[in-house]
Amino acid sequence: MQQGLLPLFPLQVVLLPGAELPLHIFEDRYKEMMGEVIRDRIEFGVILANEKGIVNTGCTALIDKVLREYPDGRMDILARGRRRFEIMMLNDERSFLRGSVEYFDDEEESPIAPEIRQRAIDGYREMSKETLDLDEPQLSFRLAQPVSDLGFRQSILTSRSEADRIRQLADFFPVHNLRQKRIQHVREVAPRNGHGRGMSGIE
Repeated sequence: MQQGLLPLFPLQVVLLPGAELPLHIFEDRYKEMMGEVIRDRIEFGVILANEKGIVNTGCTALIDKVLREYPDGRMDILARGRRRFEIMMLNDERSFLRGSVEYFDDEEESPIAPEIRQRAIDGYREMSKETLDLDEPQLSFRLAQPVSDLGFRQSILTSRSEADRIRQLADFFPVHNLRQKRIQHVREVAPRNGHGRGMSGIE
């Protein structure tokens, strides 16, 4: 287990435990950071960056593979989400950001009603054709992977209850999937004259 400050990578991404994260590393500071991460086989932290700055809850990642290295030091890597953390203090003494963090996991669980769990699973299957291992202890993180809504993903990441996350997903999927169907329908029936009027009012 690594000690000390965790290297931090702010991105417009919410990484969930177990999820894959392909990255193209091109900035000098992140070339330096990833060089150390690879050399020392340590985790780095992925945190959501938005217009207000960075959030204080993120997910560590380990590099699964270095897919390609370029002559100028750029690289393509494949990382995978591991464990969640809260930032307690930021450190900007290096070219890249680091943080003193506390790791956390779920607290004591309450049971999940079977019908709510099934609604969440059905909603996922409507979005994704990938197979599911229904015996995963934190199935919610797997169910949330195809969701692109960063605010919702961040809510899933920060929740310390599997039952709460499953309930969030069971409520989210029907509304999201219906909206996507409406958007797709409008695209199919809208006049193809470049004005795109049929999209008005659709979020």
